[in-house]
Amino acid sequence: MAEGWTRAGAWGLSLLAGFAHALSLATPWDGQPRWWLQLLALGLLAWGVERCTHWKQAALAGWLFATAWLAGTFWWLYISMHTYGGLPAPLAALAVFALAAALALYYAGACALYQRYAPGARAGRALLFAALWLLAELARGIWFTGFGWGGSGYAHVEGPLAGYAPWVGVYGITAITAWLAMTIPQIWACGHWQRIAVLAVLVLPSVHQMGQPQATTSTGTLSVALLQGNIPQDEKFQPGSGVPLALRWYGEQLLDNRAPLVVAPETALPLLPRQLPEGYWAALRQRYAAGEQAALIGLPLGSLAEGYSNSAVGLAPGREPWRYDKHHLVPFGEFIPWGFKWFTAMMNIPLGDFSRGDVGQPSFEWQGQRLAPNICYEDLFGEELGARFADPAQAPTVFVNLSNIAWFGNTVAIDQHLQISRMRALEFERPFVRATNTGATALVDHRGQVVAELPRHTRGVLQVEVEGRQGLTPYARWVSKTGLWPLWGLGLAVLLLAIWRKRA
Repeated sequence: MAEGWTRAGAWGLSLLAGFAHALSLATPWDGQPRWWLQLLALGLLAWGVERCTHWKQAALAGWLFATAWLAGTFWWLYISMHTYGGLPAPLAALAVFALAAALALYYAGACALYQRYAPGARAGRALLFAALWLLAELARGIWFTGFGWGGSGYAHVEGPLAGYAPWVGVYGITAITAWLAMTIPQIWACGHWQRIAVLAVLVLPSVHQMGQPQATTSTGTLSVALLQGNIPQDEKFQPGSGVPLALRWYGEQLLDNRAPLVVAPETALPLLPRQLPEGYWAALRQRYAAGEQAALIGLPLGSLAEGYSNSAVGLAPGREPWRYDKHHLVPFGEFIPWGFKWFTAMMNIPLGDFSRGDVGQPSFEWQGQRLAPNICYEDLFGEELGARFADPAQAPTVFVNLSNIAWFGNTVAIDQHLQISRMRALEFERPFVRATNTGATALVDHRGQVVAELPRHTRGVLQVEVEGRQGLTPYARWVSKTGLWPLWGLGLAVLLLAIWRKRA
């Protein structure tokens, strides 16, 4: 009986730690990350895995932790499927759980491998746990189109580890957090040099920032107007309500605003240009055909013959409309994975069968700035944004995110997405301007700080001064040339070395 209660307590601890890990990314009461809570939660898992006597026990602990963490992170998918998609509540809840449980298998495998191949030395054990956690996060973020939302590193857009972002990116921070999570609970039993190593890892970024200039320099400022229409999601694509409201409000703002750059969010105009009212698109083009103003507008483009795309169009004087097509599409929302048409047929979400744009599309150049749009959750994939830095002379000076998070209601999804943009700003030392339908419409500077933000779920315009940046961070240099392969290589090398030593 005592052993049964011990096991039940261990599994319960894994679940509670997993929920705490979800909270660390953006707490629902203020939307802020809690870096210390992320380390504490992952440290509790590491402490529990260390006490497992069989790889199956470790796998279950890792799976319970990750299922609770992931379900607690993206539970708001339920809203898009049930509230707006019309999927019955039990099926929507089951779908969220099934996704979290499936993705949690990566972490179950990491914990199982750790228990099976962990060396005797504490230093080696911490290193192996970090490598395996890194590999699990990489696999989740890349395989099968990738869904790395809620990754461990995003809790560290603030705190002592944020300074590692321009060097190793969010996945590198993830590995550091896993190493700390395994090392700190054992700190009283560690050797002198291990304690020094922990202290050095925590303080090194701050010491380096005090003694070194930033990797990037200013390219001047640009005044930008960010539009937030707050079009109700259940009406957004309805021809009798949301569509005319969006066309009227965004049309007025695009025609009347005097900022040098006006940005409208993802599918701000929810129709193809040829479907717009007569003269509507021509009036917008004429408005920006002369003068000293430009616009970036989110809308769908294409035709049945050439395929459709979720796009942004740039209008500026003296040139043809510029175009960006979204590359990283959302499964079920923008393309239907093979074998899942039966599932999407049960929902009323206006699904698209969109074509993918290329990775590393050219920037929209305007008033001395190179503006690099990304649509919706494309900013989650930093390695793809990094492809735009392959040619330093053409690297973006400003990132522009166009999103519509209204699918997920007034939830922590808005704050989680804001933390993602903040991490990208830290990695590349580039400002992020965000124009969204319901929030977070905001300016994030190149230091990852939110400078200005509109109140969520209101209709309004945010006027901001954006300072562009040029130059490459160490992360931008290596990820633009090699992608994430160096991290894959390091993780696999540590794992293979541990397997070899165990079998030797």
